[in-house]
Amino acid sequence: MSARTSRRVALVTGAGSGIGASIAAGLGAAGWTVAGIDLHPAPDTALALMLAADVADADAVRTAVSRVEAELGPIDALVSAAGHYAITPVAEITHEQWTRMLRVHLGGLVNSARAVLPSMVERGGGSIVAISSELAIGGGEGEAHYAAAKGAAIGLVRSLAAEFGSRGVRVNAVAPGPTDTPLLAADSPWRAPEYLATLPARRLGRPDEVAAVVQFLLEEGTFCTGEVLSPNCGAVI
Repeated sequence: MSARTSRRVALVTGAGSGIGASIAAGLGAAGWTVAGIDLHPAPDTALALMLAADVADADAVRTAVSRVEAELGPIDALVSAAGHYAITPVAEITHEQWTRMLRVHLGGLVNSARAVLPSMVERGGGSIVAISSELAIGGGEGEAHYAAAKGAAIGLVRSLAAEFGSRGVRVNAVAPGPTDTPLLAADSPWRAPEYLATLPARRLGRPDEVAAVVQFLLEEGTFCTGEVLSPNCGAVI
């Protein structure tokens, strides 16, 4: 087989920083050929291909996926990690903030999945992993729009798993707890010693730990579909 047809190709959205960057790096170290999509891609990335696109824009995502397939080959795995985070009391969340949160987290997953699924179904195999959040499971004060968007993503994951499982495509979610990335400001309540003391692990999660769970689902967890794995240091038990 040629290198083009034998290698495994993964596409990671939100690969420019934080959890997405760690996932992309981990897959690359494990031998995957990795392409990334990010609204603000890092210029010095070591990925095989890094593209600028807004995951909330379906046309932009389709164009990016087409380029990945043309340059690297069929996409075997999609990791939907693009997102943003904000703490805002529910009464103060504007319509634009609600809409943007849903368009990025839920819309980004929908757009990415719909772009890669036809090829996966045609080839009879593939894997999609969505990065959700423990807030989708437990909720959070001042985080209604974020928790709602991440919860909707879990509903979509389970629906896609049911729809495409018989066609060889596995779809799962990873729901991290507070993770030590730039997404959490230095004064974030999730970094406060008082909060960390409530966690069984007494610390924040690390991006590489989330990446390890994603890699497990892609490489070893072939029996998993429609599942939600929660590397959250015990934030939700």
